[in-house]
Amino acid sequence: MRILITSGPTREYLDPVRFLTNASSGRMGCAVAEAALEAGHEVVIVSGPVEISYPAQAQVIWVSTTEQMCQACLAEFDRCDGVIAAAAPCDYRPVRQAKHKLRKTGSGRLLRLVETPDILLHLAAHKRHQWIVGFALETEHAQQRAWQKLRRKNCDLMVVNGPAAMQAPDTQIDILDRQGQLVAKLAGPKQTVARQLFQIISDRLIRPSR
Repeated sequence: MRILITSGPTREYLDPVRFLTNASSGRMGCAVAEAALEAGHEVVIVSGPVEISYPAQAQVIWVSTTEQMCQACLAEFDRCDGVIAAAAPCDYRPVRQAKHKLRKTGSGRLLRLVETPDILLHLAAHKRHQWIVGFALETEHAQQRAWQKLRRKNCDLMVVNGPAAMQAPDTQIDILDRQGQLVAKLAGPKQTVARQLFQIISDRLIRPSR
């Protein structure tokens, strides 16, 4: 089975040196990739800029912006059997990117933003035999918002976490199914949680399709 994993943050540039981003480290995406490889699957990772090293056995496609991540995922999707979307892409980008470094003016600046492509929605629109596992980082009403995201983006499972997981070696996640039921609550080092998560994915989504 060939599995597509998204990982890390994306960057949306204001000018040649400054950008919008978030604190995603790519550790969870890396850990999930390791778990999938250990289970004998082929893995392709689409990753934003990170400082970690991904497993040598995985194919890695490097991107910077959310648009680039979306296009890379769409290019790989037809050749994959499933997607685990662990990345934290930027949801907004500046309307215009300045050609030169923005300098202080003493009066501040008004920044206009537009939404970036919704990667999961684009993948769901092309979904045939594939299964999709999404990630939802929420700060309030976490399970309710995550289930709404699952339904809207036609995912098969949704992994819910919070901002404390970013840049941290440990994580705490809830896993929801298509009925909005809590499948599992997992906590611990990201590598351990990733193995447990992948076992659930395997039991529910991979083995039944074989």
